[in-house]
Amino acid sequence: MKAFLILADGHVFEGRSIGAVKETISEIVFNTSMTGYLEILTDPSYAGEAVVMTYPLIGNYGVCCEDMEDELPWPDGFIVRELCREPSNFRSETALEQFLKAHDIPGIEGIDTRALTKILRTQGTMNGMITTNENFDLEEVLPKIKAFKAHDVVGRVTCKETGFVPADVPKDWDGPRLKVALMDFGAKKNIAGELSRRGCDVTIYPAYTSAEEILQSAPDGIMLSNGPGDPKDCGPIIAEVKKMFDSDIPMFGICLGHQLLALANGADTRKMKWGHRGANHPVKDLETGRVYISTQNHGYVVADRTVPDDVAEVSFRNANDATTEGLHYLGKDVFTVQFHPEACGGPQDTAFLFDRFINMMEVCKNAEEE
Repeated sequence: MKAFLILADGHVFEGRSIGAVKETISEIVFNTSMTGYLEILTDPSYAGEAVVMTYPLIGNYGVCCEDMEDELPWPDGFIVRELCREPSNFRSETALEQFLKAHDIPGIEGIDTRALTKILRTQGTMNGMITTNENFDLEEVLPKIKAFKAHDVVGRVTCKETGFVPADVPKDWDGPRLKVALMDFGAKKNIAGELSRRGCDVTIYPAYTSAEEILQSAPDGIMLSNGPGDPKDCGPIIAEVKKMFDSDIPMFGICLGHQLLALANGADTRKMKWGHRGANHPVKDLETGRVYISTQNHGYVVADRTVPDDVAEVSFRNANDATTEGLHYLGKDVFTVQFHPEACGGPQDTAFLFDRFINMMEVCKNAEEE
C-alpha cells in the first residue's frame, strides 16, 4: 500500500506503508544510530514525535522484548529507507513490522531518508503527516500539519502510580543499601536498572508528585529522569523540583531532568534547530579534558550563558557544537547531564556517573550519621 509523508514546508515523499494503517501528524525528527531501534521505539522521550532512521536497513535483528526501555513504544510514527521482514537473530521474538502493527504505530518505508534528513538539517525539524490517502489535498492538510503541537507529553508517559525496584545485588553484598527517589518524567528502565545494580532500592514516582511527598520518604538521593517535550511546558513540575533542590539531598538529573533543574534555578532553555538524536555524540569533560562518546535524544538544550555564575558551572560540553551537556551545582551535591549515561543500546562510556552519584550519597549519609 502506498503511503505519503507530507512535511509542513510542502515537501511530499511517497513510499510504502508499514505498521498500522492510520493517519498521524507529528514532529519529524531523525536519529543517526545504526542499531538500537527497539530501544528508540520504546524511549518515552519520543512521545509526540515521528522518528526517521538515517541508517538505511532497519529491523534485521528483529525484536527482543528484553531490550525494551518501556512497556510500550512511544513515537507517533516510524520512517525508514528499508524494513527487514525476515530478521536473523537467535534472540528475536517477532519481526519489527509485526511489533509496529501490534502497537498501532504507522510508518513508511522506501523513501529517500538521506534527502529527508538533509531537509530537516537545513530547515530544522518540522511537523509532518504520514497518510495512506492518495487523494490528499495539500492546501487542506498543510494548515493542520503546521498547527500541530504535542500537549502534556510528560503526563502521557509518566507512571500512573508509585513503583518500586529493589536492589539487584548478590546475597553476600556488603555494600550500602541506598534509597533513591526516581522522578519519572518518561524514565527509561535502565536508569532504575543502573541504580539497582549498584545497591539502590529505587522508588519510582509519577511526574507530578509533590516535593513534600518525596522528602517525607527520606531518600538518600533524588534522580530526575529523561522525558519528552518542551521543558518550559512543565511549570508545576519545575516548582516541585526547586523545592527538592533546596532540601540539600543529593540529586542527579538526566536529559529533561537536567533541563528542569536548570530552569528551576534561573537558567533558560531553547529549542535546537534539529536536536541531538543518536549514539555517537562526543561530549567533553571540562574538568579532565577527556572526550566521551554518548547517546543523546533531545530537541531542547540549556541556553548558553543563562546559568547564573553563582549557582552552577558547566561540566560537559558537546564537542561538535559546544552546547551545554552538563552542570555541576556549586555548594551542592547536585549534578546533571544532557546525554544518557544509562544508554542501551549505545556506548556506555559515561556509566561512571552513576558511581559518582552513589559515592555522593554515601558521603552525605555517613556525614549525617557521624
